[in-house]
Amino acid sequence: MASKAPSRGSDMEPPQQRKEIYTYKAPWTVFSLAWSNRIEQNSQFRLAIGSYIEQYNNTVQILKTKYQLQPNSEYPTMQIYSACEIEHPYPCTKILWSPEGNKSSNVAGAGGGASNFGGRDLLATTGDYLRLWSVADDGSGDGTLTHKREALMINNNRNSEYCSPLTSFDWNEYDPSMIVTSSIDTTCTIWDINTQIVKTQVIAHDKEVFDLAFSRGTDVFASVGADGSVRLFDLRSLEHSTIIYDTPNLEPLLRLEWNKQDPNYLATFKVDSQSTIILDIRVPCQPVTILGGHAGCVNAVAWAPHSSCHICTAADDSHALIWDLSQMSKRPVEDPILAYNAEGEVNNLQWSSSQPDWVSIAFSDKLQILRV
Repeated sequence: MASKAPSRGSDMEPPQQRKEIYTYKAPWTVFSLAWSNRIEQNSQFRLAIGSYIEQYNNTVQILKTKYQLQPNSEYPTMQIYSACEIEHPYPCTKILWSPEGNKSSNVAGAGGGASNFGGRDLLATTGDYLRLWSVADDGSGDGTLTHKREALMINNNRNSEYCSPLTSFDWNEYDPSMIVTSSIDTTCTIWDINTQIVKTQVIAHDKEVFDLAFSRGTDVFASVGADGSVRLFDLRSLEHSTIIYDTPNLEPLLRLEWNKQDPNYLATFKVDSQSTIILDIRVPCQPVTILGGHAGCVNAVAWAPHSSCHICTAADDSHALIWDLSQMSKRPVEDPILAYNAEGEVNNLQWSSSQPDWVSIAFSDKLQILRV
């Protein structure tokens, strides 16, 4: 761990693959986090983490890594440092980097280069509003970055003079000009970030919407909320939604993750629950399996970006568990295949899509990245 950028001239090739766990200590509780989709040189990483401070002034840090050879060490060691800080109103409910990463070419149908702000890397945050930021090398040669706010998008809900806090969002991988946000006002809003206007808004649930996720492709997304339902929406026909699951006693559902390798499967979990629910959208109303294994409330779940049958869950019991679901249609999934014990309650986790050997977890004031 390092709190400042390494000096110039310290570029080194990464060590041979072995058990690797690296820790960064932030000056505040870490809540939101996201891996950049850029492919960095020499297996370096770029992540964003957001603070959880119960006041207006919060922070987003952009973290980078560098391999350095330490005294009396056979292998170079990865160091994580803060390359940039962004002042952010209120804690971020979610952070995501542009799915375009560092590609300069436009995705077909995107209607313009959503992330092509002069070659900068674009990220988005939600809280009171949806904000877009760009980061780029500051030219110092020290590995540090500069940032710029590219857009502030205000919900155009004319039914209220106040903005309703945004609980989550997702960025469409196939059309990076499109972002959909969820709100406590029961709505989901589809944004065109090139024009920075609302394409459409739907009343998604009977109560607050807590999370949502796009399926593979540009048309379908799902959402969960305080009414205890999982609902599917098709942007080609938003007059109706399909309820594919209701919790038995209408307990609120907190998070939702879509399996991008096999879009028949979704993962969700209830508020204050120790279990993760796996759903098959072809067989509505009945979970295909329920993952136990935790002795505390589940806080986060992430599908493997390179495998259709692996998923990671994290909870208040300080554990992150990786599960193999390849046989779940034949028998219950009772035990994880890998377990990691953190030093505190795990608030969040993300599995890197650009470097899928790595998972990041957040607990207390620490971010850890783990090779799996």
